[in-house]
Order: sequence, then structure tokens, then C-alpha cells
Amino acid sequence: MTRSSNVGGTPVPDGTAAPDADVVCLGESMVTFLPTAPGRLADVPAFERAIGGAESNVACALARAGHRVRWISRVGADGFGDHLVRAIGAYGVDTGGVRRDPARPTGIYFRTAGDRDTDAHEVAYYRSGSAASAMSVATMDLAALRAGRVLHLSGITAALSGDCLALLRELTARPAAAGRPLVSFDVNHRPRLWADAQGPRVLLDLARGADIVFVGEDEARDAWGLHGGRAVRAALPEPEILVVKRGRGGATVFRRAPARPDGGPPEDDVVGVPALRVDVVAAVGAGDAFAAGFLSATLRGLPLRSRIRHGHLWAAVALTVTGDLAAPPPRLLADRLAGLDDAAWGRLHLGPGWTDTREAVDQEVRTP
Repeated sequence: MTRSSNVGGTPVPDGTAAPDADVVCLGESMVTFLPTAPGRLADVPAFERAIGGAESNVACALARAGHRVRWISRVGADGFGDHLVRAIGAYGVDTGGVRRDPARPTGIYFRTAGDRDTDAHEVAYYRSGSAASAMSVATMDLAALRAGRVLHLSGITAALSGDCLALLRELTARPAAAGRPLVSFDVNHRPRLWADAQGPRVLLDLARGADIVFVGEDEARDAWGLHGGRAVRAALPEPEILVVKRGRGGATVFRRAPARPDGGPPEDDVVGVPALRVDVVAAVGAGDAFAAGFLSATLRGLPLRSRIRHGHLWAAVALTVTGDLAAPPPRLLADRLAGLDDAAWGRLHLGPGWTDTREAVDQEVRTP
């Protein structure tokens, strides 16, 4: 039996029972230490504790928006593991699938203030040998990972260990096993995490096994030497939906069209949406927020253009706060803004607190 998923038009095989989660997110979350003042790590006087992890960021945002979300991972049997499970669960995420490892610690990292893309940005990871690096086909419940409508993964997990890579290969294997959920994969190329030069090739192979892929145009250039969305699509023909993020230029989505009656090669539906003008506070977490917004709109069966706009709107919230996590915009407000005509969309200019100042948003929409 199949049930219409509203995810790119592909039915999700799920037996006779509905999936018990909308989205399952697999990946390492770490305790993050954020500086209380700008400067080099050597000079920062103190740090504040937070949480960080690409997949758990997506999980928290989706749960705050009302979706049924499960985060699956491994953490240490330590105080930092306690904090992660408690903090992520407070967002409404089901953490029942998180396993505790008495032999390995929870990962932590420190970072400087500001944008990670600047030369002055420093990150110090203490995750080697972490509990999450022991995720494997043998230690994880594969049935639980496949029990949602969508399984969200990222390339960060593949870089943690050989066992983690083998797990992701199992979850993205082609041809897809019967009953496999739609697999969402954010490339998240982090060169410093890879021990060898095989990272880009591995990420390309994993992306080819997914159904929905998110990748930045800059990532595709740096990892694969590809320039432009069509070049990326040519290298990744398998995913039903490919989202190429172009920074301030917006995002372009390629969706595989149905087979042609004449037997000729199908042509993609291609939709591009410009980015919003945003007064950026910090860029950390914006990519995860975009993915969460896009997936939320996908789960709701919204048109492709609206899915991209929801991604931009959710990213705009993350861009206007200091931490990795931000509450998504209220659904009614996001739907109204996503439904604007192109001219009104182009006039939007969002700053800190924009979701709390609807009168200011209204003014931006009306401005000629």
C-alpha cells in the first residue's frame, strides 16, 4: 500500500500504517561554547553554553513549527549529553531514539563570534572519538530511522568515522529499498572534518542516492569544481529535487519531470526565487533554517515556488538572531509573505525582530 506523500509527487510506501513521524533527523549535535566578547579564541574571556548540530537544528525548527519530528543520535553518558537531550527535547523533538554511550564522550566545540566564512573565524572541535562517531549500521535502529515520511541527513555525519559513512551509504543506497522514506540530504561540505581528499567524491555519491538534495553553489564549486546550477544538476541527475542555494542570489530548484510519452529524455521543472534583503546579524544556522523551511512547505504539499520562499523566510529569521537556532516565522505570516507577487516579494526588507513587527512587514509590502 502507498500513501501520497506530497513530497515532490512521489508516493511513500509505508505498509498499512501511517509513519509515526513527519521527519526523522540523524546526526551529531554538540554542546557549543559561544564567546561573550569578540576576539580570538586565545583572548575571549568567557563562553556561554548552547547547542549546535545541523540535523538537530533542522529538527528543532520543524518541531517548533508543529511537525512531528524525531532526532536520532548517540551522546555520551555525561552531563553534556544530558543537556543536549533535554535542550533538544524542549523544542518538542522526540529524543527517544537517542542512545547513551558510557565509553565515549559527547562532542563539544568552541567558536569565535561573527560569520564562519571570514578569515578571522575560529572553530575548535573536540569531537574525535565522540559518542556520535560510533553511529553505525550495527549500533543504530534502521527501522526507527526509516519510520518517518522524510529522513533528513547531512554530509557532516559521513565525515565523523568510517562507521558513520557506512551507515549513510546504507540509508542512501540505490535502488531504494521498499518502504524507504524520502531521503533529504544537505551536502554541508566541511573540508576540515575530512581526514583525506576523498570527502568531495563521497559527498557526491551520497547525494546521488538521496531524493531531495540541498547544496550551496559555493560548496559545489569548492568540492566538485562545478559552476552554476545546471552543472550541478548534470552531476546529480538522480535526486527528484535538487536545491541549489546561491547566497544573496537566491535559490534555484530542479525537479525531475515525469517521463515523456514519446520516450524522449524528460526535462526538469526549474524554478528560481531571489533571496530576501535581510539585515544580517549572524549567518550561522541559516542553511539549516532554509532546509527546514523548504521541508516544512514540502510536507504541506505547497507549490515549488512557495517551498523556496518558505526556505528564504525561515533563513531570514536565523540571519537576524545571534545563535544557531531561531523560532520559525508564524505560519500565517509566512504563508502570506510567500504568496506575494514578485514585485512585493522584491520589496521586502527584513531586520531583527521582523516576525514580531507585522506592521513593519506590512509597510514594506506596500512600499512602491
